Amino acid sequence: MADIGSTLPRRQVGRYLRDLRQGAGLTIAELARRIERGATTVQRLETGAAERIRLWDIEAICRVCGADETTLEALKGLAQQGNGKSWWHQYGDLIPLDFDVYMGLEAGARKLTTFQELVHGMLQTPDYARTLTRIVHPDEPDAEIARRVEMRGRRQIMLTKKSSPLPIDVILDESVLHRMIGSRRIMAAQLRHLADMGTRQNVDIRVLPFGAGVPLGDLTGPFTILDFPDPVGAAATEPSVVYAEGYIGDMYLEDPDVVERFRTAHAKMRRVALSPQDSRQLLREKAREFAR
Repeated sequence: MADIGSTLPRRQVGRYLRDLRQGAGLTIAELARRIERGATTVQRLETGAAERIRLWDIEAICRVCGADETTLEALKGLAQQGNGKSWWHQYGDLIPLDFDVYMGLEAGARKLTTFQELVHGMLQTPDYARTLTRIVHPDEPDAEIARRVEMRGRRQIMLTKKSSPLPIDVILDESVLHRMIGSRRIMAAQLRHLADMGTRQNVDIRVLPFGAGVPLGDLTGPFTILDFPDPVGAAATEPSVVYAEGYIGDMYLEDPDVVERFRTAHAKMRRVALSPQDSRQLLREKAREFAR
């Protein structure tokens, strides 16, 4: 059996290479000819089916498709992350700090299942996102902060588009409703936004109240389970991934047993969380308190 641990970085590289090619307006055959490789090689790279990714191929594709230096270095870093059952995107390591690995995964997902101790990026208002981004990157110019916030805002279109919006199942720790981010005005707007988004059919938001204690007997920290659609014509289903956020790096886990443990943890918390209706009521009550 092939090592499943190497599939995630390879599939990530494949997604970005495909996007680069399509953005450059090239067919697989045209790109293969320009980098002097076979069309089958390019296709295997784009589908994550290549057993080994040659850095020369990545460099050639990025050059032909006009990728910037950050993207090139990130894809080379991802290509080298293919051994082992889980891997880290560590700041200052192989993958550049300003390259968001998670966004590439999220863009290809068919469903998100998440537990959060801050508002999930897909549900943040611009002011809430700007405040957090400035705290994480205190020395960056305002233009760069604005760019990051804009990128986060673009992600949210996946939840609100008319055709097949992305389903998201969110459990929010009640601390999210009390922890001050920015100002009372920012918090009031953010909590109202959560309550409004929770009325959408594809968005399920539930608050895990303090009164529920510690449902698992231990703390998991924030995590997101990403499930993917079955790829058309592919031999294998793309494995689900757990994204676990950390202070010094983000961990991506795709071992099926580990993913199932996180899925079970989410289900247990969901059983003792408030209903969507009661959660919306609590969110609106807290929003009114912050607005006073």
